[in-house]
Amino acid sequence: MKKDVIEKLAALITAAFGLVAALAWNDTIKAIFAKLFGTGDTIIAMLVYAVVVTIIAVVVTIQIGKAANKATK
Repeated sequence: MKKDVIEKLAALITAAFGLVAALAWNDTIKAIFAKLFGTGDTIIAMLVYAVVVTIIAVVVTIQIGKAANKATK
């Protein structure tokens, strides 16, 4: 049982650090878009931001999956 608790805590701590990193990147990307498009409060800027972030997330996820497959073979 102690091993399970340690594994779960490690997973939660890792997820927490991932969330902090994601929030930092979110703020950074928002600042870049604000610089490029002026204020980021417009619907168009928000839509472009959401689409670009989604595309980046999909591409990165695919690349990570490929790397993980290579590492396990």
